[in-house]
Amino acid sequence: MAKKKDDGPVRKTARFHGKQYEATGVDELEALTKLADKLAAAKRGEETVGGNMTVDAWYHKWKALYKDPKGLTAKSLGMYDEKYNGYIRPRIGHLKLKDVKDVHLQEILNGEAGKSISHVKKIRIVLKEMFRRARQSRLITWDPAELLELPAARQGGRRSITGEERAAILKLAQTHRAGLWILTLLYTGMRPGETAALSWADVDFENNEIHVHAAKESGSGRVKGPKTAAGVRDIPIHAALLPRLREAGKGKRGFEPVFPTQSGGRQNENSLRRLWTGFKRELDVAMGAELYRNKVVKSVVAEDLVPYCLRHTFCTDLEGAGVAINVAKELMGHSDIQTTANIYTHKDARPMHEGISLLDGTAGKGAGNEYIG
Repeated sequence: MAKKKDDGPVRKTARFHGKQYEATGVDELEALTKLADKLAAAKRGEETVGGNMTVDAWYHKWKALYKDPKGLTAKSLGMYDEKYNGYIRPRIGHLKLKDVKDVHLQEILNGEAGKSISHVKKIRIVLKEMFRRARQSRLITWDPAELLELPAARQGGRRSITGEERAAILKLAQTHRAGLWILTLLYTGMRPGETAALSWADVDFENNEIHVHAAKESGSGRVKGPKTAAGVRDIPIHAALLPRLREAGKGKRGFEPVFPTQSGGRQNENSLRRLWTGFKRELDVAMGAELYRNKVVKSVVAEDLVPYCLRHTFCTDLEGAGVAINVAKELMGHSDIQTTANIYTHKDARPMHEGISLLDGTAGKGAGNEYIG
């Protein structure tokens, strides 16, 4: 018979993994409910912060303590949840923190072999950050993520546009509403987020420069300074871009966006994506895509053609024109010259053959200078 409230509090106990748990209530139902909640928390490892808590419990506590308060964008915070929930939690979320070994984590990474290097690196970032903090907080005695190795992964990377793509892009840019934006990406190397933040006050026709000092923050609508000081730069206006900018800038006020939305507002990630998607579709049609009832049923434009390809092309164009790599670094807004060097790859065989001809003394003599391009 259930105990009445007048008989005093009801106490219930249970054991889980050798530890006794108890709860009290005014009646049996309340005591059992409280006990069930405690046991459920114990199974999730949430009753204490320590090595006995589960990886899943630690991830949520770690993120709430060390990531959420940092003011990261929703996109950045979403990356942690995506990688954890999609690839880490299904494998080790149920394990106690202290029981996780390096082999568990390496198996997670190895399971993503063959995918993009960016994807695999982000999973490793999440693992390294959460387990390093667990060790620093003395929840575990050693860090199982410390020596994780990346498996073979696909190098994504950006590419330059082809000659055929360039010709089609330049032609379509003359008439398409996104044309000025496309030409700006191609002739300045600006990042899409930087173009979204660009105002007419930043276009200095007197000195023939574009002043880059802000960007739309990825994952939010805020305009803020570039991530690094190198992002603040002045880019001389390309001769092919200047007349288009002058025409578009007539009658514009200083703080009006150079690339407004159809309603006159400032572009964001979604509107820029739509702008690019619309341009790419028309480019596809212009290059010979097969249509059925005005819908592309057989595309000819490469899937990997994205706005950043135009930025990449600007850099390779600088290389082809003989611009010194340190100057290219400044124009691109790279904080590390190695980033520029990764694009300055000299894939054209001519400079290498000309270099060897200077070395072996055959330069200008017509001997040994021939090669198959």
